[in-house]
Amino acid sequence: MPDPSDTTSTPPWPWPSREGLRFDRFMNLALHDPQRGYYARRIKGVGAGGDFTTAPMISGLLAKGIAAWATRALPATRCRHLIEIGPGEGLLAAAVMKALPWHRRWRTRLHLVETSRPLREKQQALLGKRATWHDSLEAALEACEGKACLYSNELIDAFPVRRFRLETWGISELFLLPGEVPREDWRPAQDLPDSLQFAHSHRPGQILEVHESVQHWLARWMPHWKAGAMLTIDYGSETTELYHRRPRGTLRAYLRQERLEGHAVYQHPGRQDITADVNFSDLANWLGKGANGSATLNRQGDFLLPFARPGDPADAALIDPDGAGSAFQILDFRLG
Repeated sequence: MPDPSDTTSTPPWPWPSREGLRFDRFMNLALHDPQRGYYARRIKGVGAGGDFTTAPMISGLLAKGIAAWATRALPATRCRHLIEIGPGEGLLAAAVMKALPWHRRWRTRLHLVETSRPLREKQQALLGKRATWHDSLEAALEACEGKACLYSNELIDAFPVRRFRLETWGISELFLLPGEVPREDWRPAQDLPDSLQFAHSHRPGQILEVHESVQHWLARWMPHWKAGAMLTIDYGSETTELYHRRPRGTLRAYLRQERLEGHAVYQHPGRQDITADVNFSDLANWLGKGANGSATLNRQGDFLLPFARPGDPADAALIDPDGAGSAFQILDFRLG
């Protein structure tokens, strides 16, 4: 805790250590602290009135694609339960269920995993008794006896990342020191997480982000998963392409629809979203270590193209090869 006699202006939430926080711990507090974290207290919604906008706010195309995937995956894996992880305001879940063929909709049980109280209230107002809510994926899988198909949209990017910088002498890791604006402190890396990025060739000065928290999250719930498939939709790329022309990495923040980078990311902890692109090579690798299965990666544009309405500008934006169609990737992981 800060020294009460210290007159230095500090962020509007307490720092556990005056010696600094490793960046992923700072990001976890800023986003997920129960009292002061962005997702716990700040976020009221998405779209025009929020800090960012997601695909379900723009078009029903994504729901059609997920529904088509679920229509195939549920019977193929002999599952009746469909779980959305991090369902936002519930619009995507409602649209997915509506897009399912009536015979599949009648057989499917919808589960939502949500930790944000403000967002869960919005979901419950929209879906009522059409869904069952859970605080964790482990609890949801227990309710499904371990047999379920899972999907998420822009979930993984919200997990805390560790930040590393390649030096001429080795690798350093980012810590933040408290102050009116937290200050960067790059220290020699003491341990490296399991990431394919470290085996890839980068120039000195390149900053890398690793979603080690995602690997830990997978390790917690995957032992409870007995049958099914998982669809992960997010912005990012594979290891070989992720940092092309991005020497400062992919970390940024969003506040009232404005994109913030550099030191601005640290200025409003608990009041803005913080995110980084997903390394889908790492994600597929971690999934494969957690369970016997196969992973297929597609660009969002290719995945959604069969369901797009010709001439519709909203659908066109989601499949645009120079925009969201290539910026977003879709990983399909099947158990067995």
